[in-house]
Amino acid sequence: MHQHPISDHIIPRTSDLGQMQVKRALPSVGKRAVGPFVFWDQMGPGELLTDQGIDVRPHPHIGLATLTYLFEGQIEHRDSLGIRQLITPGAINLMTAGSGIVHSERSDAASRASVSPLFGLQSWLALPQSHEECSPDFLHVPEAALPLFDENGMQGRVVLGRFQGLSAPTPFPMDALYLDVTLDAGAVMEFPPAWEERALYALRGEIEVDGVTYPKETLLVLHPQQPVRLKAVAGPVHVILFGGEPLDGPRYLWWNFVASDRERLEVAKIDWLEGRFPIVPGETEFIPLPDASVDRQTTDI
Repeated sequence: MHQHPISDHIIPRTSDLGQMQVKRALPSVGKRAVGPFVFWDQMGPGELLTDQGIDVRPHPHIGLATLTYLFEGQIEHRDSLGIRQLITPGAINLMTAGSGIVHSERSDAASRASVSPLFGLQSWLALPQSHEECSPDFLHVPEAALPLFDENGMQGRVVLGRFQGLSAPTPFPMDALYLDVTLDAGAVMEFPPAWEERALYALRGEIEVDGVTYPKETLLVLHPQQPVRLKAVAGPVHVILFGGEPLDGPRYLWWNFVASDRERLEVAKIDWLEGRFPIVPGETEFIPLPDASVDRQTTDI
């Protein structure tokens, strides 16, 4: 009997981040992770008014890597390694938290000088257990460094991993994939089952999967070991394809912390509360530890 390739169909929950709407698809009640991806946020699309902007004060991370990828606008990253980096559309900021890092994300002065757009994605990838306590690191990959493909009405870039003989210069210590693809109206793409866990997320346009049409901004989780045929229905489609090998054991997520050991989360909480994380040069503010009794219960992944 033919099995439809979609195993989970997730509508992101929406919240506000200052002046910007955010849609969160992972973690969700029905799905905690896709490969190493344990967090999936869409920022915008929207506009920030003059003299306003994003101001995410310094906050800590452990046990994960954050991948920030913009389509419009720009954000300034600062971290406790002393790195200050402006991320612009098409470039990648990959921050590896490992044993612990602190960073802030803010609109830069040029963005605040006038009405400015912002549209992008931020993902968290849980590190394999062998790398959870690695030294923190940061890598900026410019847009021009990402490999491109263009064939039969399908254009795209490889953000992470390998696809059709192309390899992204974005390192990650386990097999993972992140593709940014645009399909012309009527174009078809085959998504091979080379990765055990896979998902699709259309940012623009309706996408047809095995004869069923799905709206944009919906996370479609795919059955393993099954090729998938995507088609742009009524117009162009902008879709992200991602996934990878399953995590090497359970993970626990609390606030900005990911770990394979619950006790490690408790240590990170106390370290932040007592000021033992490194500081971000030039920053004087910080986000305080949330009250665990409110809505920050530990999520099992």
